Amino acid sequence: MGSILIVYTSKVNETKGIAELIAEGVRQAGHQVQVKTAQQIETEEDLIGFDAYVFGSPTYHGEMLPSMKQVLFMAERAQLKDKPGGTFGAYGWSGEANKRIFDTMNYIFKMKMASGPLMIKASWVEDGVETAQAYGKEIADMI
Repeated sequence: MGSILIVYTSKVNETKGIAELIAEGVRQAGHQVQVKTAQQIETEEDLIGFDAYVFGSPTYHGEMLPSMKQVLFMAERAQLKDKPGGTFGAYGWSGEANKRIFDTMNYIFKMKMASGPLMIKASWVEDGVETAQAYGKEIADMI
């Protein structure tokens, strides 16, 4: 049984909802999961000891929220190379935050990333629940 850390930041709790659905998918796959806000990650030591990582932020004015940028700075020092990873976040139009987080984890941290960033606008849109849970299962299967 593996252990996955999901770290998110949210403005109106939609990204939080997506994080919780991803966590459900991880649990359904038989793994342990911890869901934390970006504000709960204070040092790189808070990121050490997990088998996989999922980071999420909403896109706000084309950017991720500052607290997720801080997590990424800490994650760079946490030696996540070759660990499975994924990204997600609510967005209204284009979802740049998801893509930037994904690229950072993939190209800078050299992590083994899921098939792509989870691109759903909200958990309640179309098949958002199933899609987010499936993403959690996909990352769990990478362990």
